[in-house]
Amino acid sequence: MPSHLLVYVGVVVAIALLPGPDTAVVTKNALMHGREAALGSAIGVNVGLSVWTLATALGVAAILRSSATVYDALTLVGALYLIWIGARAIWDSRHARGDASAGAAHGRSTDGRGGFVQGLISNLANPKVGIFFTSLLPQFVSPHSSALLQMLMLGGIFIAFNVFWMCSYALAAVRLAHVLSRPRVKAVVDRVSGLVLVGVGIRLAIER
Repeated sequence: MPSHLLVYVGVVVAIALLPGPDTAVVTKNALMHGREAALGSAIGVNVGLSVWTLATALGVAAILRSSATVYDALTLVGALYLIWIGARAIWDSRHARGDASAGAAHGRSTDGRGGFVQGLISNLANPKVGIFFTSLLPQFVSPHSSALLQMLMLGGIFIAFNVFWMCSYALAAVRLAHVLSRPRVKAVVDRVSGLVLVGVGIRLAIER
């Protein structure tokens, strides 16, 4: 049994509630594209976390800690992707000024599959997630039993809570989108969410 399990659960809850690039992607899809895209993004993020958990348990993610080139390359890919979807959100916000029905149709252009892909890439292209997992999980592993099984279990706990939180957040954001469905307000929301994604992408690109 992993040591200090209750402490770990507390850390998981605190970290999951902190907003980040994944939250920004879910928010953008909830406000722009609706329920399916938002939930797809939330599931995509957690599939990404599952990959990072497995990579950490197998020791693959540790490569990021020792190779600046790999880290920088993956960071740049993630940054460019976030900038791209943020810029697209800003571009699409122009249509919110037009006819309301046309804007609604345009705003649903991304479905659940598209949201899933965005959430998955956002998570996998963020090397900080891999660094975080390789730094956190071993701290709660007991030396008296299988480290692989313990890290898989710890990662599973993190993912289980994150699925609950991200899906709940996505549905809440979708409800908020109905309140903010007026064209002018929607244009502002789209631009703000787009600017947030672009800003996060730029920050990732310039950080070392």
